[in-house]
Order: sequence, then C-alpha cells, then structure tokens
Amino acid sequence: MSAGIDPGCVRLTLGSAHGRINAVEVCSERPAVAQALRGRNAGQAVSLVPLLFALCGKAQGHAARLALAAARGTACAAHVDPGIEHEALREHLWRWLLDLPPLLGAPTMQFEFVEAMRWLSGGHRAELAAFLAGPRIEDLGWRLREIEDAGDAKLHLLPGFDAHGSLAHVPRLDAGFCKRPQWQGAAAETGAFARRGCGDGMAAGALAMRWLARLAELRDWAAGNQKVGAGGTASAVPVEAGCGRALVETARGLLMHEIVLEGERIADYFIVAPTEWNFHPQGPLAGWLLGRDASDRDALAGFAARAVAALDPCVRWEMDWL
Repeated sequence: MSAGIDPGCVRLTLGSAHGRINAVEVCSERPAVAQALRGRNAGQAVSLVPLLFALCGKAQGHAARLALAAARGTACAAHVDPGIEHEALREHLWRWLLDLPPLLGAPTMQFEFVEAMRWLSGGHRAELAAFLAGPRIEDLGWRLREIEDAGDAKLHLLPGFDAHGSLAHVPRLDAGFCKRPQWQGAAAETGAFARRGCGDGMAAGALAMRWLARLAELRDWAAGNQKVGAGGTASAVPVEAGCGRALVETARGLLMHEIVLEGERIADYFIVAPTEWNFHPQGPLAGWLLGRDASDRDALAGFAARAVAALDPCVRWEMDWL
C-alpha cells in the first residue's frame, strides 16, 4: 500500500507439546482499506484504489472500476484483461527468479528476471518459452521436488467461477466474509494451483506443486495457450440496484470487490483479497504445521518459511510461539 499505511501482516503463532506442534493460529492482520472509501464520491473512491495497494495495483484498480460499473447496471462477461495478465505473470516471474532460489539454497536470478520482463513486456513469447524450458529453471524444478512434502490431507480448492456464478454461493459480501471467506461452508485455497485443479497431474509434493503451477501459467502464456479462467481473468455483475460485484484472478488468486452506491457516493465497499482465502485460520498452512517435529526450531522456521512462500501472501509474515 502507499507510504504511511501499514499493509499489515500474516501472523503465525505456534504451540508445542511433547516435541510436536499441537497448536497453530493463522491470522491475517490487515487494515480495512475499504472502510476508508465509504462516504466518498464513487469516481474519486475508485481512482484511489490502485494507489492504496503496492501489489496487484492494476488488478485492484480494474476490479474497482468493474464493480462501480456493475453497481450502475453494467455487467462484464469473463475475459482476460492484458494489463492484469501481465501483472500476474510479472509476479510469477518475480517469485520464481528472485524469491524461490534463496529458499532452495541457490542464488537469485536478477539478470534473468530483467531479461524475462523484457520478453514479457515486448510479447516475445518464443524467447521466454526457451528460457522457461532451459536448464536453470529445470534445476529449480528438481530442487523443488526434493523439498519435504507437507501433505494435503484436507484439500479444499476454490473452483473456477465468474462474478455471476459467485452469486449462487455468496449472495452478498459482508465484513465477516471479507475477513474469513469460505466456499460452501469451508476454507478454500485460491491461486494458480487451484486454477489448475490440484496441480494438473504434476508429480511433486504439496509445496512444490504450488510453485510449479505458477511456472505452468508462465509457460502457457509463452506458448500462447492462456485462456479465460487463468490469471488476468475479470468479470462483473450487478448484484441488485445500486450494488455491483467484480471478480479478478490475480497472481495469488481470487480478488473480489463489491460496491454499494447511495446516489453517487459509496455507501459500502467490500474487498476480499487472495491472502484472506489462502491464510484462513482453517486453511492449508495450519494443516501442514500441526503435528510436525518442534524439537529443532530453526528447522521448523525454515519449513514454515517455505510453506508460507508456497501460498504467497501479499504482505509480510511473522511467526511467534505461544
């Protein structure tokens, strides 16, 4: 978010007994940005939205504009927006080339990131495809497959749907849903892994598959195989008179905006970010950590860092002990 506003954090609190993790609390502590938009002129409020978010600003801004148009009665069918798609692919490249290597004991690929961004921005798909199929990326892929499997005993993935389809399961958004969203009464994971349906047959552990799903989306773009439903997909629907909802698939997963108008002022505004889905208290992170060996806290901290990175929060994260 903008300077002077603390974007919050994902707080992970662990407890142990008899050498094992027996308690896990996952809490997304983020400011209620939408509340600051209430009472403002609708056009002015929407123009502020991309300025309030440091990450995925294009997606946030587009979702705001689509939600406002829907509140005024204009729906938008699901489509891939090139600007949001580019933003999502940039985030995937950043994660793979700058964030992932240190987690696997390898140096960052800063030069390669600059080159990959040049290919992405210029639409040079063949060059990016060749790089993504090359030995540096393949080596990271094999290192990923060697990391410890976290397991997915109770896997709940958010299915693909557009704004209109969401109404059948979530008729209206509210503050409680924004803080702890659920799908059909349960926490659900979103993001590239969910979009590809459990990793699309990739032979790897739970953490590795989430990274490989991001790589698969990059390779789809490079091959010209991207389609509606992937990162960059956006849609909007009027919920009722004066109320509109927009859905956008970002790099990290599903983003939801819902605007309620009173004349040309914002009467209510609700935002559900991917981090709230993926770091739900009953989400995958708690399941991965419960029961793990707690005797070596440094080793456990390393595993926690890899697990959090696999889910990719849009804010910093911190770990405490009970």
